[in-house]
Formats: sequence, C-alpha cells, structure tokens
Amino acid sequence: MTRALLRPGRRGKLKGLVFPGGGTMIATHRKRRAERPAGAAETVSPGGAGRASSGLWARKAAARCLLTYPSRAQQANSVGRRRRRRPGLGALAAGVPAMAESVERLQQRVEELERELAQERSRRALGGGDGGGGRARIEKMSPEVVDSNPYSRLMALKRMGIVSDYEKIRTFAVAIVGVGGVGSVTAEMLTRCGIGKLLLFDYDKVELANMNRLFFQPHQAGLSKVQAAEHTLRNINPDVLFEVHNYNITTVENFEHFMNRISNGGLEEGKPVDLVLSCVDNFEARMTINTACNELGQTWMESGVSENAVSGHIQLIIPGESACFACAPPLVVAANIDEKTLKREGVCAASLPTTMGVVAGILVQNVLKFLLNFGTVSFYLGYNAMQDFFPTMSMKPNPQCDDRNCRKQQEEYKKKVAALPTQEVVQEEEEIIHDDNEWGIELVSEVSEEELKNSSGPIPDLPEGITVAYTVPQKQEDSVCEVTVEDSGESLEDLMAKMKNM
Repeated sequence: MTRALLRPGRRGKLKGLVFPGGGTMIATHRKRRAERPAGAAETVSPGGAGRASSGLWARKAAARCLLTYPSRAQQANSVGRRRRRRPGLGALAAGVPAMAESVERLQQRVEELERELAQERSRRALGGGDGGGGRARIEKMSPEVVDSNPYSRLMALKRMGIVSDYEKIRTFAVAIVGVGGVGSVTAEMLTRCGIGKLLLFDYDKVELANMNRLFFQPHQAGLSKVQAAEHTLRNINPDVLFEVHNYNITTVENFEHFMNRISNGGLEEGKPVDLVLSCVDNFEARMTINTACNELGQTWMESGVSENAVSGHIQLIIPGESACFACAPPLVVAANIDEKTLKREGVCAASLPTTMGVVAGILVQNVLKFLLNFGTVSFYLGYNAMQDFFPTMSMKPNPQCDDRNCRKQQEEYKKKVAALPTQEVVQEEEEIIHDDNEWGIELVSEVSEEELKNSSGPIPDLPEGITVAYTVPQKQEDSVCEVTVEDSGESLEDLMAKMKNM
C-alpha cells in the first residue's frame, strides 16, 4: 500500500489528493475526470480495496506525491538545522556594537564616494567636457566682443579701468553657508561672474513655500537645496568648480568637517578658501560660523534680512581687526535665549524677493571689491526699504569679547601692526595757480575782520581733533542815551499856547 506523508499547512497544494488515516484516498482533478473514457468505473475506499480501471493513473499520482513531499525524518532534520542556526540574545547583544561600527564605516564610505564623484565632475569640466552646461569649458577669459563670449562684458571692466586684472577671479574659492533666499542668489551671481570654486553648505530641502523667492523652481521641490543649486549653477557656467555638503554645520560631528573644508577646500586641495559667506537665517548658525572663523583666522562676511522683509544688512568680519559677531551680539544671543521658543505655530517670517535680491546684490558687490581690490569695501552696510536708507559704519573689536579666539586674534593683530614700519604722513600744500587777470578783478570780503570777530562767540574747550562748525555771538544789551532837559519854570498851559502859535 502506498502512503503519502503530508507536511502541515501544505494540504491545499495537493489540489484534491488527500491521504487520511493509514489508507489512500485518491480523488482526481476535474480535468482528469473529464478526460476519463466514458463508462469507466471509479471506486474509492479508505482501506484501499476496490480498484477501478484507472488504477494505473492513481499509482502514478501517489508516486508523484512521494517525490514532491519530504519524509518525516527529512522534515525533522530541516527543523533542527533551522533551530541550530537561530542566534541567542547574547549573540545579538554582542553584535550590536559591530553593527553600529559597520554602519559608521558605510556612512564614511558614502561621504568619500560623494566627494570623489564631485571631484570627478570637476575633472571632467576641467578636461573640456560640457559639464552639463551645453558648452565646453573656456580655458582663458577673453575680452573679445562676440555673442558667444560669456565674459566679454565682464572683461570690459578692465578696459574701463575699474579692475586691473579681472581674470584673477578664477583663482578664488568662496564658501557659502545657507542656500536660501539670499545664499542662492549670491551663488548664482558669483557663478555668472566666473568665480573659481564654490562650496555650498545647507541641510534643507526645496519646498513650494520657497517659490516666492528667486532661483529655485517648482520642479525641484523635494530635492536638497545644495544638489538643486549645483545642477542649476553647473548649467549656467560649467567653468566653475562646485563642492556641495548636505548637512547641518551646528552639530558636533559636522562642525569638525565644516572647519576641515574651510581650511583645506580651496581651489587647490589643502589650501583654505579665500572667503566665507554667511547667508543663514538663524543666530545659532551665525555663531557657529563665527566660532570656526575666529579659530582659523578666516575672513568672512555676514548677511541677513529682517523678519518683516523690509530691511537687511551685510558685514565684513576680519578676525582681530574688526568686530566679530560675538563682540556686539544681538539681544537673543546676549541673553542666551533659545530661538525655537520665540517661534509660534502657524506664524512665519515675511519674505520679499526684492529685499533678498538687494541684500544679495550688495553682498556680492562687496565680495568682488574685496577679492579684486577695487572701490571701497564696506565693513557694515545696511538697507532700509521703507526710507531707502543705506547706513554704513565700521566697528572695532571688543577687548572683552566672550570668544577667546577673538581676543587671541586681537592680540595677534596688534603685534602685526606694531611690527609694521611707521610712515609719516606729509601733507603737501596745494599751490594756487591764477590765470591772467587782465581786467584786475579781485574778490573782496564784504565783512571786515573786525565785524567777523565781533560776530563770533567764544570757542569752548574741546578734546583734541574736534572743532566747532560755527560759534554763537554774545548778545549785546541796547544802550539808551540819557538826555537832561533844564526846567524853564513855565507852566503847561504856557507851553501849549506857544505850540499853537508856532
């Protein structure tokens, strides 16, 4: 008697073949039953007695079942192997540190591959490829005025005497922290100007809420800002090298990498960048940049737009020479207030593309003047859109600054200034040259020296270097001349009669 042993839970796989008890029950598929010759009898018995004319077919079906399903011994061996392979809790606990270490190594490897990919893209751009920008890389800027030259109007600055050597802009590397409303426009302007290398730092993603600003487009929503910016900027100018970092610089693990890229991510690997631009929207990130630049002695520029979107400013910070961000901190920073507690649910800051465009424009203008050495570089320049007011000032560093690296940079700057040779400033008197005066015309003051002296008041005692624009003359009391009339002894009536006769 043939017996088929079935695995638990696999009975439905037999499609009608069931072997209960110790006997054999064979039930054929409907298809097989339909194919059976007409008049053929079928006898099914639990004990296996009574065969039909289709007994040969039933034996073949039972043999197929034996080939399909393993025996009980085979099933037991398989279950035992699975049980032996199952690790215990101790083994799992011991493997957690190894797994964490493996994940950390994988993350480091991913960062290395991303850097290699960025370098490979840069090398392809240097090799003359189109770099995704639709044109080959231009090896040398040309002043030739043709429609195919993207630098002809920039090189005109050299011809007009504004800049002595505009091609020098290709030798500079600038890091931009924050690729938002101001940072993205700043990166685009520097790319169009032909900067040598841009390093972009941001951890945010493009949102449809950013479409009221410039630069980003709706189809880029969901992408990281640095990746979307790199793609757009590379298409604008493939001559520029780009390095992007999608992380938050304020965290401990990312701060060290941020400082490393500032000090080694220049146009030539291993050299520092020439300038760092802060285009962030919070004080925590500004203080982080300030700390890094003070420690490295890195010159940087800070920028910002007010929450009401109608004012902004830029500031040049040279460690030791000018005030850093911690020398005169805002109230939020000085009072050590957490910015997150100031934000309310459902309330956001206002944003105008006009104000952000103006601030980005004066920031890049200051960058170009600083790098290419033309014009007057502003240490602080504000913008008030309500009154069209542009205040400017310069702030000296605070000797009691809370940042110890700032105080250290101040001492080094004093030593550097003291070591410079003193130069005496000699003011040459300009010689007055008159043309021929054939008519004898002379300029004569309408006020004499005596009248001028009488109209001037006393000069107060003032500190050295301060003078008054004018003085207030002293008030003179009006003097009345007294006239004495002698008494004639005549009465009033006599005097009146004389007056009538006159």
